[in-house]
Amino acid sequence: MQPMKSVYRLETEAGEEVAAHVEVADRILSRFLGLMFRDSLAAGHGLAIRPCNSVHMFFMRFPLDVLFVDGNGTVLRVVDSIKPWRASTLVRGAKAAIELPAGTAARAGVAPGTVVRMVEA
Repeated sequence: MQPMKSVYRLETEAGEEVAAHVEVADRILSRFLGLMFRDSLAAGHGLAIRPCNSVHMFFMRFPLDVLFVDGNGTVLRVVDSIKPWRASTLVRGAKAAIELPAGTAARAGVAPGTVVRMVEA
């Protein structure tokens, strides 16, 4: 039996919800696989990859928004709607990448300088 995955709610410092169901990839295999080979990522869902300071979209089937955050949860860079078969640049100081459905960052008003936090759901 596999251990239950922790699920988090991603919210801004002001308590506004960005995503209700965020899983964490913090082991070698889960970080490597990320969201590869999935058909989609439902609205309100996401994947936090840590440690991570760049992402690739190889073997992906849909675009994503990616928030690169530092150790305090401050968003350093937002990559809007990165398409399959692309790669992000390296983001200096990033400790994690939070992958969300395309359009989520803009809808939630998340931009560089926004502070986000993951709260256990």
